[in-house]
Amino acid sequence: MSNSNHYDVTTWPIGNASEDVGEVINSIIADIKARQTVTDENDGGKPGAVIYLPPGDYHLRTQVVIDVSFLKIQGSGHGFTSSSIRFNVPEEEWPDLHELWPGGSRVIVDIPLSDDPPGKDESKGAAFYIERSGSPRISSVEFSNFCIDGLHFTPDGSGLPAENSYVNGKTGIYVASANDSFRVNAMGFVYLENALTIYKADALSLHDNFIAECGSCIELRGWGQASKITDNLMGAGFKGHSIYAQNHGGLLITANNIFPRGASSIHFDGVTRSSVSNNRLHSFYPGMVVLAENSSENLVATNHFLRDHEPWTPFLGVDNGRDDLYGLLSISGNNNSVIGNHFSEIVDAESIRPSGATPVIIHLAEGAGNFVSNNHVVAMDVRAASSDSCFSAQVDALLTTGASEGLAVTAVLVDAASARNTILDSGNDAQVIADRSVNAVRATPTIGFAAETAQTSQAAGIHR
Repeated sequence: MSNSNHYDVTTWPIGNASEDVGEVINSIIADIKARQTVTDENDGGKPGAVIYLPPGDYHLRTQVVIDVSFLKIQGSGHGFTSSSIRFNVPEEEWPDLHELWPGGSRVIVDIPLSDDPPGKDESKGAAFYIERSGSPRISSVEFSNFCIDGLHFTPDGSGLPAENSYVNGKTGIYVASANDSFRVNAMGFVYLENALTIYKADALSLHDNFIAECGSCIELRGWGQASKITDNLMGAGFKGHSIYAQNHGGLLITANNIFPRGASSIHFDGVTRSSVSNNRLHSFYPGMVVLAENSSENLVATNHFLRDHEPWTPFLGVDNGRDDLYGLLSISGNNNSVIGNHFSEIVDAESIRPSGATPVIIHLAEGAGNFVSNNHVVAMDVRAASSDSCFSAQVDALLTTGASEGLAVTAVLVDAASARNTILDSGNDAQVIADRSVNAVRATPTIGFAAETAQTSQAAGIHR
């Protein structure tokens, strides 16, 4: 028995943390519940506890079930390293690699895979499962500074190598019930089909995590409010979302560096009065940011969007199923503000789909009253290159700004189902396609247009 509220999984007498850390943590949680039974003693009663994972590898064969508040599980290193790069290096080169696996305080998810059809009960594959009914909601559960590693992906019938499928039925952290003030900070997630799946979150903080090479990175489901996703480095697989939020209000998404190859960087489904600001977003496909299902009164401001080509040989030909008419930013909702964003569309004109189409940058598909102002679009036609080296190929692509021809784009497309919008200084007259009888449009002046106007004014004797 522990006489304090600090536990070390390597010294706990029940179970073997190296063989099954899940059994050990569940035993510790049972001890916490057995010792902390009084709800009101000296203005306290259930302070919770800290469970510590020293640096090392810990297989998890038993799902951890958390039903107590004020529990913090922490390690001493998020341990992320790219498993995708390793698995796409020829096996004969593995002996020369400095390391083969993620490190730090590393939880290896070895829960037996279910034979159930996909989606039947995805929570069974979660390393950490959190649920509690009754009142109050479970509160202040924290995960900090360790790695959750799904180890391998599995074949999905696509013909891709199994380790590139992003499928294995495993989830890092799954929160099933309404929760308050949860924190996931400084964590590493790798090779999980879903890194974080969280239902009914209130005042959730996801901060300074490294979440990559997972099918989906962050999914906020059901509903939620007043949460934040800040300062994370992340990138999902081509089948999933880097950030997905459903029926949330007051969500703050700020200062994240979101890299490819997620089907979307950020996807809102019925999200209102939320902010997407100061993020760096990079994608190989259209549909980078999607505001769908009447997502309204949101602010999308001062983000950097980069859409270019997949440069890494193992994933050539993979996409998210959307063509270039979809838009890098697509909006179906009302009264959203899109202000001061930078868009870089750096693609090979020959790769545009449908062939010969003009790519769309901002697409107002449905809704009314949206405000689009002072966005800057850079569009270049480049010859796409590829390489077997993930790191050098992507860095070379990012740093190349040399001589390229301009690419014709539609900066703003307003469909007939969207009206009473205001579009200011976000594309020249030819780049903004909108019914000007039902939308207010002020085009960005072009240099030629400005010169022509000045000459006309002088000829007419007009002086300002």
